[in-house]
Amino acid sequence: GNEIGGGSIRIHDKETQAKMFDYLGFTPEEAKAQFGFLMDAFQYGAPPHGGIAFGFDRLVAILGGQESIRDFIAFPKNNNGRDVMIDAPAKLDEAQLKELHLQVNYLEESSKNNQGK
Repeated sequence: GNEIGGGSIRIHDKETQAKMFDYLGFTPEEAKAQFGFLMDAFQYGAPPHGGIAFGFDRLVAILGGQESIRDFIAFPKNNNGRDVMIDAPAKLDEAQLKELHLQVNYLEESSKNNQGK
């Protein structure tokens, strides 16, 4: 009665993908315009791709006799996707950037507003 893992196999053939686009309400023309690259790639053959992931936090909660996994999540996030334990994601300071051989280039505000135009 408890799910402790999940998995899937991704679509890897053109016919199945075309059916899914149809079910989602795409016309063949819309599907080609937006996802033609994918459909073209499928015609050459794509290997099945899938995986499974176990929810260790869920399993530990079950073994601990608890209904909620809240107290068992290794890296909890708040509603904004922030880890309040280590304040992540956060900006790196100059020493960290230097150590990682990274450089940050910030866009000017006017450049941000013109993106996509």
